[in-house]
Amino acid sequence: MRRTCLALLLAAVVSAPSLAQTLTMGAGAPSTSLDPHFFNAAPNGSVASHLFSRLVERDSRVRPQPGLAESWRAVSDTVWEFKLRPGVKWHDGRDFTAEDVVFTFERAPNVPNSPGGFGGFLRQVARVEVVDPLTLRIHTRAPHPLLPVDLSYIFIISRHAGEGATTEDYNAGRAAIGTGPYRLRAHMPGERVEFERNDAYWGPREPWARATWRVIANDTARTAALLAGDVDLIDQVPSSDIERLRREGRVSLHQIQGLRMIYLQADFSRDGNLPGVTDTAGQPIATNPFRDVRVRRALSIAINRQALTDRVMEGTAAPSGQWLPPGVYSYNPAVAVPAFDAERARRLLAEAGFPQGFRLTLTSPNDRYPNDARTAQAVAQMWTRIGIRTEVQSLPWSAFSARAARQEFGMRLAGWGSSTGEASYAAINIMGTYNREQRRGASNQGRYSNPQFDALVDRATTIIDDAARERVLHEVVKMGMDDLAVIPLFHLINTWATRRGLTYEARMDESTRAMAAREAP
Repeated sequence: MRRTCLALLLAAVVSAPSLAQTLTMGAGAPSTSLDPHFFNAAPNGSVASHLFSRLVERDSRVRPQPGLAESWRAVSDTVWEFKLRPGVKWHDGRDFTAEDVVFTFERAPNVPNSPGGFGGFLRQVARVEVVDPLTLRIHTRAPHPLLPVDLSYIFIISRHAGEGATTEDYNAGRAAIGTGPYRLRAHMPGERVEFERNDAYWGPREPWARATWRVIANDTARTAALLAGDVDLIDQVPSSDIERLRREGRVSLHQIQGLRMIYLQADFSRDGNLPGVTDTAGQPIATNPFRDVRVRRALSIAINRQALTDRVMEGTAAPSGQWLPPGVYSYNPAVAVPAFDAERARRLLAEAGFPQGFRLTLTSPNDRYPNDARTAQAVAQMWTRIGIRTEVQSLPWSAFSARAARQEFGMRLAGWGSSTGEASYAAINIMGTYNREQRRGASNQGRYSNPQFDALVDRATTIIDDAARERVLHEVVKMGMDDLAVIPLFHLINTWATRRGLTYEARMDESTRAMAAREAP
């Protein structure tokens, strides 16, 4: 029935362009806040990129580009000088200055109730020196060659609008005053964000007078909205629709190898009695089984990753045994995709003291990543076959993210895009020991901790020479995967679909933004 409906919609799709100078985007996952420092999640960043700018921007292949900073240079091993762009105005007409950057750096790591913040990007910043209104010198605690890359993730906010403002003030629009290419028109949380062009924008003029970022979490509904002409483009194109859409001349597909790893992470935050984990009789387990690496290895090799990418993802993902895809700086070719071996998995469980296995609830979002809940169901079936009787709990992203941040799940499926294009980003943020003061582990919701791993990451990120740093990052990847800090499943191939006559610059960081869409020449 679904295929029939899709065929009818394909036959009915119209080629007439949307209303002049308007663009409507259909997004598969909601942004949880307009506060650009509340949650380091891709949908939040997509929305924020319309309203706010960064010192350093990123192109579609995540390469650093000048933003609010026109240029930067290393003055010494621990001092970077940034020259700010003159003449930049906030949406309310006031001047952008170095003081706004200072205020941003003070606020970004310290947003209350953040489920995963931005402190990891500023962990090496010791102090910020204002030389003049358009010159900054950033002093780091140690040599930090990745500082410009890190700063490409920090949206700059105004001191005058942000001082004393809460996350709710941003959500209500009172503090959502940026320097970005669009101004805020309206915000309906969980449903849509409406923008209007900022004609005083410091960058190239946008062709869209108005743009709407509309949440359509249901896969079928998202495709149908594009085919019916209700939206101009969609992200997270359902894998089951891709081949049919590819053959449809009135719809265009835009793809790129993504940086997002879909992975599993256990809870390491307590000794035992984990939520959703019991023995075979349904009684709590006094010790935490996931703290035994043999259990983690059993879970990993019980997963047939090729089957996941072929049958669940339908060719829109590639199996992975580490957190970067091949071809990316610091990908370690010596770390292979774990071979599927159910028999060895059973032996490892027996060695770890679980010859009969145990019971487990695997929690997954159901509206955040392509086929997220379906992937969890497939993994649950594979684990059940080795004696770990697994049930799946799937939740909307807004509920999942808040509960995961409170360590309410014994095992969860999640995603992480290493959009810095190198290994330290994930190593610091999702595998680094959680420590607010050190600004480490901001998104380490399983609370994995390995001091030797942290020390090796710290060593790698102070090495100035790119080749030497990559060699140490290879060691970081091997150590993290030998210990299975997380269990990688696959990397996504990012796909957008647009109506005929519209182009979209596919992005490795999977950001969905009006600035990447243009009418075809």
